[in-house]
Amino acid sequence: MNDKRLHPRVPIDVTFTCERADGAGFSGHAKDISVGGMYLDAEEQPSFGTKLTMIGRLPGAKKDVRLPAVVRWAKPGGFGVQFGLLGALETHLISELMKGG
Repeated sequence: MNDKRLHPRVPIDVTFTCERADGAGFSGHAKDISVGGMYLDAEEQPSFGTKLTMIGRLPGAKKDVRLPAVVRWAKPGGFGVQFGLLGALETHLISELMKGG
């Protein structure tokens, strides 16, 4: 399989609310993350290009973060997103995870 990722990923175990632009949401369970995006196990498979806001508590965070994202692929049982523009706090939290804490 040809891995097109620009950023290495690290395992993560966090439940996120995946919120659509219309405010509707569903749950997904993040399995890995990088500064570029993440993979989530989920019952729902949003279509390619769907814009989502990922809401959840990253390890090391004192409160939930809101990560803008776009669905880049989906398969039965899960999907991958690419992050949009992240704020300094979100970038720092993910960078710390990449360093192992």
